[in-house]
Amino acid sequence: MRDIGLLIISLGIILIGAEAFTNGIEWLGKRLKLGDGAVGSIFAAVGTALPETMVPIMAILGGGVGTEGADIGIGAILGAPFMLATVAFFITGFSALLFRRKNRPLYLEAKVVKRDLMFFLIVYTMAILASFLPTQGAKNGVAVALVGAYMIYVYQTLRDCKDDCKHEQIAPLYMERRRSSPTMGMILLQITLALVAIIVGADRFVNAVQPIAVAIGIPVFVLSLIITPIATELPEKFNSVLWIRKGKDTLAMGNLTGAMVFQSSVIPAIGIALTSWKLDFLALWSALLAIGAAMIPYISLRRRGGILPTTLLMGGVFYFIFIVTVVRVSIH
Repeated sequence: MRDIGLLIISLGIILIGAEAFTNGIEWLGKRLKLGDGAVGSIFAAVGTALPETMVPIMAILGGGVGTEGADIGIGAILGAPFMLATVAFFITGFSALLFRRKNRPLYLEAKVVKRDLMFFLIVYTMAILASFLPTQGAKNGVAVALVGAYMIYVYQTLRDCKDDCKHEQIAPLYMERRRSSPTMGMILLQITLALVAIIVGADRFVNAVQPIAVAIGIPVFVLSLIITPIATELPEKFNSVLWIRKGKDTLAMGNLTGAMVFQSSVIPAIGIALTSWKLDFLALWSALLAIGAAMIPYISLRRRGGILPTTLLMGGVFYFIFIVTVVRVSIH
């Protein structure tokens, strides 16, 4: 019971910190006069990705879980893009159908989301193929390339959205609700405090995962691959649903696809550099399903120039396939 209580409390700290971070980072984007493409795909995406980002980092660096830290870390690294491409896409598509009652294309800046998905497909494939390389030196080379690819992605996104991307209204800064235009100092203070909360919450979360996994008799890797990302990606899912309801579809999808790029490049680079990066069957299968789920909206954007809500619902099919696989592997 103590571990379950610690898990719940740590999740609460993570989510509160992520919400405050996202709010502050959006205001930072507004002060820098960036549009929805950059705010959604970079600032909001990185902000809401921090919970699942800190979990594998803390696990790999120790996190108080002993030798199983690497398993938790790799599971969380692969689980994040998998959950975004499957469950998060499904929830976003379902929300669009629920709020609009029609299967109409999302109101997207198509080039923003298409670029995100293209980068994701390239860098995540690189990260997975790195597991087959024979030497750690070669793997480290891929890690460097992944970080470089993300830097190119950020540059292109900022360049494209500096002038010609519109900017939506955002909620008042939490630490200065009465001011319509908060000061840069308060924006940076809120971001810093939120980051501290996320780091502390992630550290406590890692400490609670291992004993719970042992108690219920399932592998730590499976728990971290399925349970951890669902819980820690609540900010992306929650924000995307709210943005879909308000008609801010570029922010909603950019938040997800931008997080996918970040979590398939920078975070795997850390895992590759700090672990042996040897992926077993379930790890590789989850990666292939994530790539397949992302290919569907990407093809839709290339062929039709848009994405239907029912197209995003296909993400749920890929998630179901994985759950069936996990159950069958566990039984045998």
